[in-house]
Amino acid sequence: MHHRQPQDLCLDGWYLARLWLSRRIHHLNRENGSASSPWQASPPPDNYTLALHKALMFFNAQRSGKHPKRNNVSWRGNSCLQDGKSDASSTIKDLVGGYYDAGDAINAKYEAAGELNHVKDVIKWGTDYLLRTFNNSADKIDKIAAQVGAGDTSGGSMTPNDHYCWMRPEDIDYPRTVYECHSCSDLAAEMAAALASASIVFKDNRAYSQKLVHGARTLFEFSKDQRGRYSAGGSDPALFITLPLATYPKLAKHAGAFWGGPDYGVLSWDNKLAGAQVLLSRLRLFLSPGYPYEEILRTFHNQTSIVMCSYLPVFTSFNRTKGGLIQLNHGGPQPLQYVVNAAFLATLFSDYLDAADTPGWYCGPNFYSTYALREFAKTQIDYILGKNPRKMSYVVGFGNHFPKHVRHRGASIPKNKIRYSCKGGWKWRDSKKPNPNTILGAMVAGPDKHDGFHDVRTNYNYTEPTLAGNTGLVAAFVALSGDKSTGIDKNTMFSAVPPMFPTPPPPPAPWKP
Repeated sequence: MHHRQPQDLCLDGWYLARLWLSRRIHHLNRENGSASSPWQASPPPDNYTLALHKALMFFNAQRSGKHPKRNNVSWRGNSCLQDGKSDASSTIKDLVGGYYDAGDAINAKYEAAGELNHVKDVIKWGTDYLLRTFNNSADKIDKIAAQVGAGDTSGGSMTPNDHYCWMRPEDIDYPRTVYECHSCSDLAAEMAAALASASIVFKDNRAYSQKLVHGARTLFEFSKDQRGRYSAGGSDPALFITLPLATYPKLAKHAGAFWGGPDYGVLSWDNKLAGAQVLLSRLRLFLSPGYPYEEILRTFHNQTSIVMCSYLPVFTSFNRTKGGLIQLNHGGPQPLQYVVNAAFLATLFSDYLDAADTPGWYCGPNFYSTYALREFAKTQIDYILGKNPRKMSYVVGFGNHFPKHVRHRGASIPKNKIRYSCKGGWKWRDSKKPNPNTILGAMVAGPDKHDGFHDVRTNYNYTEPTLAGNTGLVAAFVALSGDKSTGIDKNTMFSAVPPMFPTPPPPPAPWKP
């Protein structure tokens, strides 16, 4: 498993694409809530809904570019307004915006929580940026702006960049390099998936939705024409976009769909295979497309079942801490980003089985109910919210005991009208005082394999939040929030999916002798 190093790049586009792809699993869901009587008092919100409000605020604090007035994060402002323009070698000049990295379901549940417009705004801030990174009006492209900013500090380099400096984003003044790629299938395909899924989110805005679909097609063609990997050393790209392609055995085999390994079943920023297999299992559960897809879809469904079995505490696929946290990264640092993704997938698969009137699934000869999956997800998310040996919430602002020294440049430097230079900010990085600004809703990297946690800013393995982590957290909160009666609406789930077979030709004219 590849661990992301601490980064505050002023948006590396490929990473945002990976991130939104993680959420594409939930974008297609339509959930069917029943109306309650106006005379009945609404039940108090559950912990997952309360925490959801805070977790979404993290994205507001991560915005790069010109901040909207409604952003509601008083200590943030405009930043990196010259991205793209200041790099003479870049042919793509408008790269202002997006999200800083470290440092979806559009449904009844978001609406009930009063967060529907907020989450759509969060998604659109990202898709608007992705559209800027290539010529989105063209049918054919030959490059993508893959990253803005640099973070290399190897060999003791003291060149000011996004890793070496500790500055508020609003004060960045060093040159910011734009990296363009001409052969990057993994980046382009994940961006295509991000825009395609977002087009469903914004289907009520026809013009914008069509713009996203066109951009997705352009990127996907580029990913097929210019084969190559942007993320050298990363996982092979799994281009699960269309059903014939996704069910092509050689591609699935190349993506690692048919064998195990230490990270099998671990959905992460670096590997979407587990999520893709859940999506393909859903197609089989509800659409049953039959020949020629059934054989390989059944294989994907079986693999998904095996992954779900591996999450259960009765099996020993993954160790657990004494406090009960599953070790999906095998005791490595920054475990929570993987845990929230597994909690999300388990709850989602449980909802799919319930919607298909299937009470559970088999792990070998033993049958387990969908309740076991939800219970796994709840125990893991509850651990993150404070039911752990330290009695600490790992989500900033939730509960009374949470990290106060989050490793985050903007949160750690006071907004006091003083501009701190590249090195001048180091004193705030190394300070033992709590952050002067609270980055509400940020989920930190998490505890170690012994349930231990050190609330120190200088150790990113404990205190660094990431976009990947919070995105999975939001998905898990939404999946678990509300009452069980708000389930999957299988009748509208595929309303945005085109027919998998061509329209049959009209019948011939009546035969006449």
